[in-house]
This record gives sequence, C-alpha cells and structure tokens, in this order.
Amino acid sequence: MSNTPQLSIVVPVYNEAANLEVLYSALIDVLENANRSYEVIFIDDGSSDETFQVVRSLHERNRHVRGFSFSRNFGHQVALYAGLAQAKGDIVISMDGDMQHPPSMIAQLLHKYEEGYDIVNTKRIDAESTGLFKRLSSRWYYGMLNALSDVPIEPAAADFRLMNRKAVDALNRLPETHRFTRGLVGWMGFKQAIVPYKAANRHAGASKYTFFKMLRFGLDGIVSFSVKPLRIAFYTGMLVSVAALMYAIYAIIQHFLGATVEGWTSILVSVLFIGGVTLLSLGVIGEYIARIFNEVRRRPMYFFKDKVE
Repeated sequence: MSNTPQLSIVVPVYNEAANLEVLYSALIDVLENANRSYEVIFIDDGSSDETFQVVRSLHERNRHVRGFSFSRNFGHQVALYAGLAQAKGDIVISMDGDMQHPPSMIAQLLHKYEEGYDIVNTKRIDAESTGLFKRLSSRWYYGMLNALSDVPIEPAAADFRLMNRKAVDALNRLPETHRFTRGLVGWMGFKQAIVPYKAANRHAGASKYTFFKMLRFGLDGIVSFSVKPLRIAFYTGMLVSVAALMYAIYAIIQHFLGATVEGWTSILVSVLFIGGVTLLSLGVIGEYIARIFNEVRRRPMYFFKDKVE
C-alpha cells in the first residue's frame, strides 16, 4: 500500500461485527471504481464482541484495510477524531459502520469535491421506519441548538462527510476533549457543501445511541458552542430576585396595614420556585466548570491496545 493514499475512509465501530463484512464488500465495490488509491481505517471503540477480529481478517485479505482498537470505550466522537488523526489520504471520508451511511454516496461526495469544495457534509433524510419521537426530538433539538449557538448547524446533519487534507489538518489541531464534530466543522469555515441522503435501515444489531447518550451528546453540542445558557441563568436569576424583592416589599406593607393572612401555600410556592431556579442555574454553571476541569487536565483522549496495518 502506498504511504500516501489519495482517499481514506474512516469508520468508527462499536460492537458491529455482524455489519463489517457487508460494509466492507459495499465499500470495495465503490472504491475499486473510484480510480484512486485508498485505505479503509476501522476504529474499534472498545467493542465487547468480535469486531476487531473481523477487522483483522479483513486486513489479512486486503492490506488497504487498517484497524485500531481502543483500550476501552471512549465514545463515537473520540473514535472519529482518532480515525481522522490516522488518515493519510488527501481526501478523507468519515462514515458509520452500520450501513445507514450508504457507501454508494461516496461517488457523489467525490463529485462535489471535484467541484472545488473543501468539505462536503451530508444531511439525513429519515427512512419511513424512523419513529415519530426521534423525528420530532431531532427537529426540536436542532432548533434549540441554532437558537443558542453562535455557529449555525444544519438540522439532521450527520458525521458522514468528505474533507480535504487542509480541512482534516485544521480539525485535528482542535484538541477539545468534549468533541461535537458537527459544530467544529461548521465553526472552521472553508468552502462547504451539503448533500442529502436517505438513511437506510441498520443491516444488523441495534443502535448504540441510547436516550441518555443522545441527551449527553446534545448537551455537548449546546455547551460547546454557546455561553447563552449562562446568560439565560443570569437573567432568570435577576428576574426572580426582582420579583422576590417586590413580593417582600408587598409583604412588609401588608404587615403594617394589618392585612396579613397566615398561610403556607404562597411561602411554599415561592421557596420551591426560587430553589428550582437556583439549582437549575447551578447545574448550568456546573456543566461549564466540568468542561473547564476536563480541558485543563490535558489527559490523552484515548489509548490503543491493538492495531493492524
């Protein structure tokens, strides 16, 4: 294999042993017709099944396949970062390993690249089998994210994209621990295009993104690209303080007028409301402090325990 392939395919995988053979066959059909030297890089994110053994067997059949295995599960975004760091190609395409990112789209991404774009993003068109909750939650999330963020992010964007070497090197120079790649790519600039694709059903297995993982991923996107939640917490606290002060003045006046009535309802409601706002504000501040803490530790984002190349 050439030390400098023209095209690198980066595929983060986690417990995808049942999908890799099908994905590999589909990729090779496309890559052999692309008339470019290539490499396929699999990043095993600490799988507990036979994923890396399958990657090893693919490497033995085709030396253009490279594989790296994490020492534990570090997360999809970190695996994507590690794959981009290992990619040698002048053109790098990242995609998932569950066949929901169709390899047949690679030719279309390359066509956009040849038109002069540095980054070619993709926008997911949900399959008919996609649940109503997932569709609505995705729409609400991106609406809220774009309202809060200073960087516009395309709704239904995916980590299925093409980048040239200049863009990949720029992205790799961003050493953030909590990585929200879709936001980072938008923040970098460069000449970008968007290509829609229809999401296919998974070939095998189930999605590794649980509800709580999706919630954490969404929170990373908001906190990483906006300080508006801090400002909202500040303004809310200020409004509550003004309202509490006005209520205190009212209570004092009523006391001197002898019109006070004993009761616990208003007190209870006030305490619960103010306490809830306080805890919410502390939670928002805590999320930012946690990210500061993680960044200043400067720990490596991942470790490899095995590799084939």
